[in-house]
Amino acid sequence: MAHVTTSKEKIIARVRRIAGQVAAIERSVAADADCAATLHLVAAVRGAVAGLMDELVEDHLHAHVAAPGLSDEERTAAAAELAKLLRRHFR
Repeated sequence: MAHVTTSKEKIIARVRRIAGQVAAIERSVAADADCAATLHLVAAVRGAVAGLMDELVEDHLHAHVAAPGLSDEERTAAAAELAKLLRRHFR
């Protein structure tokens, strides 16, 4: 994702926080923690991943669909790829 260079460090930090949250789920399951507590951890990860997805989709949209100077072919291909990704995401 070459186009996210302006916020690459921020995105990497976000991914690392998500990895930490997933590790907390693993520890919770391994420790036979309370079901509700584990479910809250999973819900938090789901929200964090959804937020990351939102940010990356927005970056992709600005860089590959709405950017000035793109050819009609580039814009059409990027829009089709984004539509395919969103169909998969919302299943």
